[in-house]
Amino acid sequence: MSATPGKNQPDKRDRRRPVQLLVFAAVLGVFVTAVVFMGTREPLIALEFGGVAFIVGLVVLAMLSLAARPTGDEQADLDEQNRGEQNRGEEPRGH
Repeated sequence: MSATPGKNQPDKRDRRRPVQLLVFAAVLGVFVTAVVFMGTREPLIALEFGGVAFIVGLVVLAMLSLAARPTGDEQADLDEQNRGEQNRGEEPRGH
C-alpha cells in the first residue's frame, strides 16, 4: 500500500510547520540560556530564563501563526470544506 496524499491531505511543508516553530522556539531558549549564563555564571538561573524564553517564544509564534491570513490554496481548501458542510445539511457547530 502506498500512501498517496489525497486532495484534503496536507503537503510536506504543512506537516513540518509545527516542527519548525518548535525548533525556532528551542533555538531562542538556548540563545537566552547562553546569554544569561555568560552574564551570571549561574546555571540554574540561566536554565530558568531559557525555559521561560522557550515558552514565551512558543506562545508568541503560535499566536502569530493563528493571526496570519490564509494563502490562496488554504482559502480554497477552507471554502471547499465549508461547501461540504452546507451540502450535508448540518448546522454549524460552535457558538
